Amino acid sequence: MIIESLPYDEVKNKIESANSITILSHLNPDADTLGTALGIYALLSKDKSKKVEVVNASTVFPLHIDFLPNFKKIKHHMDYTDSLILSCDCGSVDRLGFDLEGRDIINIDHHQSNTRYGSINVVITEYASASQVAFALFKDLYAVEADAATCFYAALLSDTRYFTTNSVNEEVFSVAKNLVKAGAMPDEVAYNCTQRRPLSSLRLLEKALASLSLYHEAKIATLMVTKKEIAATGATIPDMEGIVDYARALATVEVALFAMELEDGIRISLRSKKVDVSKVAMAFGGGGHKVAAGFTFPNGGSQCGLQESIDTILVKIKELGLIDEK
Repeated sequence: MIIESLPYDEVKNKIESANSITILSHLNPDADTLGTALGIYALLSKDKSKKVEVVNASTVFPLHIDFLPNFKKIKHHMDYTDSLILSCDCGSVDRLGFDLEGRDIINIDHHQSNTRYGSINVVITEYASASQVAFALFKDLYAVEADAATCFYAALLSDTRYFTTNSVNEEVFSVAKNLVKAGAMPDEVAYNCTQRRPLSSLRLLEKALASLSLYHEAKIATLMVTKKEIAATGATIPDMEGIVDYARALATVEVALFAMELEDGIRISLRSKKVDVSKVAMAFGGGGHKVAAGFTFPNGGSQCGLQESIDTILVKIKELGLIDEK
């Protein structure tokens, strides 16, 4: 794999010249964005001459990653008005949830749909997680010790779906090995990521699986949950993480779709085995990776219902020629 030279000197100079630093992760965060942000925080906060904060605009986080070092230091507002911004795992600036007009931004990501909104863009789409990008960028600038290694490893484990995605290669395992050598505990991370699901997530999964529908010779599978079902189970947005993968797991399925009816609209999560579902997401203003992407139909749009939204997406998949039919 050939990767363009990373801007080590530019990034180092930006950080060294900054009096304050704000590390941001995207709205409705997952383990990759938070793990990457907390890993960078563990590195940069060692310099006591600088003010460093780690911030996320959302108020609900996945509960199972509260074991990560410095998790309790995540704030929901920015205290520094002139700080250098480090964004983590975020494809577009609006998904950070703050007005960052005129701010100096180092954009650290791996999404192919990234809009390169930073003054420095460290975007490596070949990498399996944003934490892999961050590790490659910072490992030669700072000593990566146990706290940072644990955060980066958790992010890598999560975004590769426990080393099962097609983004996993020899280099991914090499990064994992180096993070373990630096102090990450694979058993602890795996336990927290796989054995601490809230009851509400299982109750919601039951509702979603009951809605399973198959289309196009069972090559497309859809799941959905309504606002009422979400409320009845007591589930939160993080509880929906991974539900779409149950549909993708079916032997015949090439594309899986999970539609969630939320207060701000209908959120769509797309997964595939090989098909480029990012094309579908980008057609509706979203983004992501080839086999994992998503977007939202906002309230007030032409797609006002769950089934209507699914039908619209099915038409787009056919228009794009992503599914071959006999």
